[in-house]
Amino acid sequence: MAGKFEVYKDKKGETRFRLKAGNGQIILASEGYKRKSSCMNGVESVRKNSQIDARFERKETKNGKFSFNLRATNGQVIGSSETYESASARDNGIASVAKNASDAKVEDMTAAMA
Repeated sequence: MAGKFEVYKDKKGETRFRLKAGNGQIILASEGYKRKSSCMNGVESVRKNSQIDARFERKETKNGKFSFNLRATNGQVIGSSETYESASARDNGIASVAKNASDAKVEDMTAAMA
């Protein structure tokens, strides 16, 4: 099963996206956007930037957990991962984003919520 981007409205009324792997697990989540068009630009930015390994910022927390951010060309964070128990699990998450993002379909859930 292919990955997909879900575009949705959060509790504050902002538009967000999350990238899900083929198994349904969320592998990348965005910040809130005031405008849906900005959110869609974020999706396109993930498609492009996820293909460049240097755009992934690998992080380790003080308590020994791991996560990553995906950054745009301008350095802005366009998506963040969940927290992982190991560096290898985090790296698998990065590989999954790179694999799924480029051809993931977009499911617009904002229309259903209106």
